[in-house]
Amino acid sequence: MPAATEGASERFRGLDRWDTADILEALWAGQSRAVAACLPALPAVGRAIDDALTRLSSRGRLIYVGAGSSGLIAALDALELGSTFDWPAERLAIVLAGGMDFSRGLDSGAEDDPAAARARLRDLNCGPADVVIGVSASGSSRFTVAALEEARAAGALTIAVACNADSALLRAALHPVLVETSAEVIGGSTRLGAGTAQKVILNLFSTALMVRSGAVFDNLMVNVRPENEKLRQRCAAMVGRIAGCTPETAADALARTGSVKLAVLDLAGADGASAGAALGQAGGNLRTALETCTGPARRAVDE
Repeated sequence: MPAATEGASERFRGLDRWDTADILEALWAGQSRAVAACLPALPAVGRAIDDALTRLSSRGRLIYVGAGSSGLIAALDALELGSTFDWPAERLAIVLAGGMDFSRGLDSGAEDDPAAARARLRDLNCGPADVVIGVSASGSSRFTVAALEEARAAGALTIAVACNADSALLRAALHPVLVETSAEVIGGSTRLGAGTAQKVILNLFSTALMVRSGAVFDNLMVNVRPENEKLRQRCAAMVGRIAGCTPETAADALARTGSVKLAVLDLAGADGASAGAALGQAGGNLRTALETCTGPARRAVDE
């Protein structure tokens, strides 16, 4: 029996003869169904996050693995972690079939090379401290399956995201995350509904993981890097909101310290080296670090 993601629904037979409005409505409905299909997967995602936190607290790495459009979606999620949550580059790896050079498009043949996947994981010295996330719509990508098998054998925590039940990728992972998106509007075009579902699941996984890791205070991304004027303004606004100070005071503290967390701690009375020490002792968690302060911004942790 063919995989559900490879099926061609009779509902959309003759799609090429439909008018534009009907085509768009069908595609939109397919995307909506894909997002809805993520809801039953949330408990599995939650278990994966809780398990990953234990590994990553000991300086482990996040390693994203995929091929084709699934690999691109995984790479996008990975690449945004640095600028958004200040996740260290040395604690992140992307293992994409065919590599990251897209000047000639995607290397479709690389998906069928399990030996290359195993070699890439060995080159990374993948081990028990690492969290490896494999993504494949069909769950049958030989490259991605082999990478997860290699990682699991090395003792890493393995997470799989796939859209077909009982697929090889889900069987290879300690934490299988199944999102049953079923047949696509255009048969086999898994960059559509399945792709949307994979992006949703990865966004949920990485964002919730960063929240639990202390990269978020309240609902503010306090680890964001102030690398341009827009981000500097955003960071200053966060400092002002948390510390309850004027925009001018917030901007000054940010300019002196270089980060939202240090600026808030500075305004809370932990200036200079003591702010960095307090944050280090708190494992980077601003709320915990504020508990040791006595200045005006200390009230933020009680509200």
